[in-house]
Amino acid sequence: MKKLAIVLFAFFLASCAKQSVFMSKQTVIRDEAVNSNNIVMNRAGDELYVANIDVPTVTIIDVKTKKKKAEIAVGREPRQLTLSPDEQFLYVSCMYDHRVDIISLKKQTVIGHIQTGIEPFGLVTSQDGRWLYVANYRSGTLSIVDLQSGKVKKDIRVGDRPRTVTITADGKKLYVPHYLQGKITVIDTKKEKVVKQISLAPSPDQEDRKKSQGIPNTLEQFVIAPDGKKAYVPHLLTNVDTPIHFEETIFPAISVIRLDIDEEVLDERKELFEEINVTDVNNETMIVSNPYDIAFHPNGKKAYAIMSGSEDLVVFDLARGGNATQVLRRIQGDNPRGIVISPDGETLYIHQAMSHELAIVKTGGEQAYAKAKQIGKNISLISQDSLPPLVREGKKIFYSANSDEYAAEITKNNWMSCASCHSDGDINGLTLMTPKGPRNVPSNILTTKTGLFMWDGSRDDFTDYIHTVQGEMGGMLQYDPSKPLPPDVQHMFDVLFAYLDDPSSFPVPKSPYREKDGSLTHIAKKGEQLFFGKGNCLTCHGGKYFTDSVKAVDNNGQLTTDQISFLHDIGTANVLDRSSSGDARAQFKNPRTPKQWDTPTLRGVWATAPYLHDGSASTIEEAIVRHRIKEVEQLSEEEIKQIAAYVRSLE
Repeated sequence: MKKLAIVLFAFFLASCAKQSVFMSKQTVIRDEAVNSNNIVMNRAGDELYVANIDVPTVTIIDVKTKKKKAEIAVGREPRQLTLSPDEQFLYVSCMYDHRVDIISLKKQTVIGHIQTGIEPFGLVTSQDGRWLYVANYRSGTLSIVDLQSGKVKKDIRVGDRPRTVTITADGKKLYVPHYLQGKITVIDTKKEKVVKQISLAPSPDQEDRKKSQGIPNTLEQFVIAPDGKKAYVPHLLTNVDTPIHFEETIFPAISVIRLDIDEEVLDERKELFEEINVTDVNNETMIVSNPYDIAFHPNGKKAYAIMSGSEDLVVFDLARGGNATQVLRRIQGDNPRGIVISPDGETLYIHQAMSHELAIVKTGGEQAYAKAKQIGKNISLISQDSLPPLVREGKKIFYSANSDEYAAEITKNNWMSCASCHSDGDINGLTLMTPKGPRNVPSNILTTKTGLFMWDGSRDDFTDYIHTVQGEMGGMLQYDPSKPLPPDVQHMFDVLFAYLDDPSSFPVPKSPYREKDGSLTHIAKKGEQLFFGKGNCLTCHGGKYFTDSVKAVDNNGQLTTDQISFLHDIGTANVLDRSSSGDARAQFKNPRTPKQWDTPTLRGVWATAPYLHDGSASTIEEAIVRHRIKEVEQLSEEEIKQIAAYVRSLE
C-alpha cells in the first residue's frame, strides 16, 4: 500500500511538472481583447516580444533601455506570438515546423513544443489561460489546445487559409480572417463551433478606373478597438475588370466590423482617395500600399496603420470623422508588418520585418493637429540574418512598393509590390485581365525549377519580367527592354531571382489530404495507378516536378522560348484569349497563340485553386475534365475523382 501511495504521488508530481511546461499554475483572468501578432507588448509596457518571421528567433526588447534583452532560438518561420494571461509564457507559431514553441519568459528559453496542424499562423490564449487557439493556415482548421496536457483537444474546420486570430475581451468569441477570401469566421468559444462567417463586400466599380474599387483579399489583421465595439481589418482591394495597371488594379483598404452584430459597416471602410486622402506639397494624394497592421490610441480617438509596401504610417482621427490626417512617409527600415502602442499612448513600436529592426515613433498625442514623428535610431532585433545577403536583398524588393529606395523604381508612385498580386509570395486566388486575356495568378512555389515562365511559356529568363514591371507596375519605363540593362538595374532582377530560387523561400506545402503518417489514402493510391496508366497524365506532367516544361531547352541545355514542342493545346482556351506577337526582350521571336500552353507543376497544386490559365476550373476534378484529350474522355467519373485525390496529395 505504501509503495502504491509513493507511485501515485510520483505520478501526481510528474503530471504537475508536465502541466507547468504548457501553462501557469496560477489563474489570471485577462479582461481585454487580444489579437495575435508578430510583435506583442506586455501590460506594463516595459517589454516587447518580436517574432522575427524568416529568422528562427524571438527577440525580447527592454522598452526603458531600448536594448535587446534576449534573442531566443525557436522553430522555422516564427510568424506570430501571444502571451499567457499572467505573462509568464510566450507561445510562438513556428509555421514551417508545424508546431507552437513555448517560451518561459522567466528562463528566457523554449521549454516545450505543441504539434499543430499544417503551417500554424495566428494564435491566442483563452482569457483564463487554459486554452490555446491556433489557426492552421494550410489545414484550414482552428486547433483548440488544452494547455494542461499540451495536446490538441479539437480541430474546428473553418475553411481556406485561416490567418491571424483575435479573442474578445469577455473571451466568448474568436475571429479568424481568411487570408485570400475576404471572409472572417466567428467562433463561439463555449460551444467550440463556427457560428457565423462575415463576408467583406466588394467595393463597387466606378467609372473612373483609377478610383478605389475591387474584391477584398489579403486580410492581414483583425484588431478590436479599445471600447470593444468595432474591429478594423487591413486588406487589399483587387480590381479584376480591366487589364492589370498599377493605378487601376490594387488599392489599400481598411474595413470596419461591428462586433455586436458581426457585420461590416460599409460606410466606414477606409479607402484611397476617400478616407485615405492626405495630399503632398503638390496637392496630390499620397499613395500608400499594402496595409498590414493597426494600433489604437488607448482612448480610442486615433488609429495608426502601417503600410508594409510603401513603408509608411497612416494616422486616422477617429474622433473627427475617421479620415486619415497624416501620412508619415518612409518609416526607417524595410517592410513594416507589426505595430504596438505604449499604455500611455505616446509611443509606437513598429516591427520592420525585412531589415529586422524596431522603429520608434512618437504619436504627438491625441490632439487633432498633433503629428507623429519618428525618433532615434532603429533597434536591431537579430544577431545574424539566416538568409544569404542576395536572397535578403531580393526579398526586400519583392515586398517593397517604395518607389524611391532602389536603383530604379519597381512601381510607379508607390502603388504596388510584387506581393500585391503574389500574396505573401504565393497566389491571391484571383484571375486578372491582361492584354493576352484572363490570367490566373500563379504560385511562386518551385517557379525557378519548372521550366519556362508564364502560362504560355513566353519567357525563358527572369529578367524578362521587366515587361511585367513596365506594363503592369509602371516602373523602369526609362529603359529599353530589348537592350541590356544597366548593371545596378540588372542586379535587382538577379537578387529577385536569388530570392525565388532559394529553397527556404517557398517550400512545397504539406498536403492535408494524406494519411496522418504521410502516406497516400486508399483512393489516392488508385488515382496514382490511373495517373501513370490509363489517364496518361505522365505525358505532360512527368519527372520530379510533374511538368515537361523543363525539357524546353536548346542544344546547350539552356531554356529557350524557341522550343515550343512542349506547349500544348488541351482545349482550355478562353474566348477572351488573344494571340501575341512576342515581346522586345525576345526580339519578338516568341509569338504565342491561344493554343499554346505551358504545363504547370502539380507539386503543391492542391493549394493553388482556381485552376487553368484563366482560373476557370474551381476544383482539380473540373480541371481534369476540361482536358479535351481522348485519355480523359475515357475516364469514368469515379476514376477522375481518384486521379484528383492523388494530385491533391502531391508535395
